[in-house]
Amino acid sequence: MFLANYHPLINYTWKGDFTIKTYITIKENYQHELIIKKSRFITNLARVQTPEAAQDFITRIKKQEYKANHNCSAFIVGDHNQFQHANDNGEPAGTAGIPMLETLQQMQVQNVVAVVTRYFGGIKLGSGGLIRAYRQSVSQAINAVGRVQGIQQQELLVTIAYNKLDSLMYWLQQQHLVIANTSYTDQVILTILVNKNQIEQTKKDLNNLLNAQIQMELGNTTFNEIPLV
Repeated sequence: MFLANYHPLINYTWKGDFTIKTYITIKENYQHELIIKKSRFITNLARVQTPEAAQDFITRIKKQEYKANHNCSAFIVGDHNQFQHANDNGEPAGTAGIPMLETLQQMQVQNVVAVVTRYFGGIKLGSGGLIRAYRQSVSQAINAVGRVQGIQQQELLVTIAYNKLDSLMYWLQQQHLVIANTSYTDQVILTILVNKNQIEQTKKDLNNLLNAQIQMELGNTTFNEIPLV
C-alpha cells in the first residue's frame, strides 16, 4: 500500500551536500503488514529529508493508529547519516526501536523513517521473538517496496548536425547513457546524463566518434535514481 504519490525513479533535486557521491534509499513511501502469532505488525516507511520531518511522520502514524498497543519507530537522516533515532514505545527496552534501526543500517538506506505499529494478538512473543518480529517487519517492508541508488550525474548538452544523429544515438545506446531531453532546431540538442566522474572521458569519446563536429556544454548536476537490485 502506497502512502504518497512519489515518483520512483530519476531526477530528484538533492538539497544536501554535493560531496556525497551516491546514496541508497527506499523507492517510495510504503506500508506493509505482517502477522506473527496473531499480532499484527504494520510497518510504515517514508522518505524524509530532516529529523523534523521524520518526527512529524511518526506523530502522524501514532495519531492514525492510536488504538494500537505500540507504535515503535526508527530513522536515519542526514547526508552523512548523522541523525539516528530509535524508540520502543512501551515494548521491553531494546526489543523494537534498536532492532528496527539496526535493520535500516544493515540495508544501508538513508533519509528513511520506519514506524512499526503492533496490535497485540494475545500470544506473548518474548524478548527474542519481539526483536525478530520488528527486524523482520522492517526488512520485509524495504524488500517489498525496493531500494534505489542515487548517483551524482552531470547534464551534458550536446549539439550536432542531423546527419550525425544516428551515429550518436547508437553510441549512446551502447554506452547505456540516458537522454534526458532532445530539442530540434536547425541542429539537434541532446541533454545526456553522465556520471560525474566520467564527464571528461565521455567528452573525449564523443569528439572522437564525431570527428570533433560537435558542441558540448555542461548543465546542472543532479542525483538520478536507479533501482538497486
